[in-house]
Amino acid sequence: MKRLLYILLFAFISTTALSLTGCREDKKDAGDKIEDAIDDTGDEIEDAADDVGDEIEDATDDN
Repeated sequence: MKRLLYILLFAFISTTALSLTGCREDKKDAGDKIEDAIDDTGDEIEDAADDVGDEIEDATDDN
């Protein structure tokens, strides 16, 4: 009976520890967050410029 209690206790502690550490996000410092935001903004600007260029090409091809 004591052995079963130890096994159940070990299983409970193991699953609790895995669930608490498995769902943790990587914490970024402010510099990393700013750098990611700048990169994302730059990518969005490039995509918008490409879209505008495509629209201009389509408009000139139609005429």
